[in-house]
Amino acid sequence: MPLPAFDAMLQPDAALVVAFSGGLDSTVLLHQLRGWQQQHPESHLRALHVHHGLSPNADCWAAHCLSVCEQWQLPCEVLHVTVDGRENGIEAAARTARYQALSAALLPGEVLLTAQHLDDQCETFMLALKRGSGPAGLAAMPAARALGSHQLLRPLLNQSRLSLEAYARTHQLVWIEDESNQDLRYDRNFLRQRLLPALYQRWPHFAEATARSAALCSEQEQLLDELLTGQLNELIQPDGSLHFPPLMVMSELRANALLRRWIAGQGGRMPSREALKRIRDEVMASREDAQPKLRFGQAELRRYRQQLYWLPLRSSLRATELAWPDLSQPLVLPQNLGTLHASQAQSLLRYPQPDEQVSVRFHAQGHVHLVGRQGGREMKKLWQELQIPPWQRERLPLIFYNQTLICVPNLFVTHAGAAVDQQGWQIVWDRACSAGEQQ
Repeated sequence: MPLPAFDAMLQPDAALVVAFSGGLDSTVLLHQLRGWQQQHPESHLRALHVHHGLSPNADCWAAHCLSVCEQWQLPCEVLHVTVDGRENGIEAAARTARYQALSAALLPGEVLLTAQHLDDQCETFMLALKRGSGPAGLAAMPAARALGSHQLLRPLLNQSRLSLEAYARTHQLVWIEDESNQDLRYDRNFLRQRLLPALYQRWPHFAEATARSAALCSEQEQLLDELLTGQLNELIQPDGSLHFPPLMVMSELRANALLRRWIAGQGGRMPSREALKRIRDEVMASREDAQPKLRFGQAELRRYRQQLYWLPLRSSLRATELAWPDLSQPLVLPQNLGTLHASQAQSLLRYPQPDEQVSVRFHAQGHVHLVGRQGGREMKKLWQELQIPPWQRERLPLIFYNQTLICVPNLFVTHAGAAVDQQGWQIVWDRACSAGEQQ
């Protein structure tokens, strides 16, 4: 890419980070950005190399990237990741791990740049076509998109691999070759090595044509976004759940389009038509007292009353018990649920007796008598009255003195735990967690 072309997408004082594998594409991108950065001294540029540990040459690749960046006087950091391909395959797992590591390593205000090019875009389009994807999948890779709170840019999408090779030869660049790129077990490699060369020989501008088709699909998706955003926002609740009854009385096409956009907004992958049918038949249309759920990769779709929830998979805390022997010290809860602190700001709870041990559990049953209410309540009925969805009930810290339930912070105090004078205390639950944990 000519250096002036970067001016159209980058601010003169931009903080840039290149995902640097050491291969041809990212080497060219880093070299070009180094030249641009030298013309814009108020900008900043550094590289991140993801060490997947999948190749016996992985250490050598990391050393090569560090050496190149040292030669070019650019900071470079190596990020080690663990790849588990048992569920979605090595390719998808490596991609997910890579972007998670890159996103986590970005500093506030930094922009991530990756080196996908025109041939990569063609491959992505063909893979989506093979999967039977709709316009969203066929839109392939956008030149710019959000990556969490950061921006991800792909400035080489209009450049062919041949043009990158020519640039590298002209500037005498040195790069590494990943031996796995020759492994035809991977679909992308099969396309690259066997199918696309024949297509390019027959139709030399096939990659450009697929890029235009991808752009047209992207335009259609953007138009649908504009048309449906208002209605979708009316259905999405403050906690991110989706109020689904209106979907049951509209056309299936429109309902599916809204569902796809809600799932995408929750961070889920694009569901297939069959998956959307199962959501409609098995979740939305199930009995009112049912507790249906469907698993999608590392997430699950659940229903509570008239809302749909997209939730990350979590292990059960039902059998977990945490001792809290020293109330002067905070207690860290598992699974990013936050921290409990003892406070004297309010006298809500009586202090434990010398023979009472304070503990935190995540499950209780039987009758409880609450302060401010007449009579007892079964725990199941109490959760229903408080409108706590079933999956949240095992993620609320229940405070016990020995075997007696005392309170749930921010929800209720039992008669057995209520303060009887001004010498009581309270529990502050600092829920330092993500919005997904709130669900």
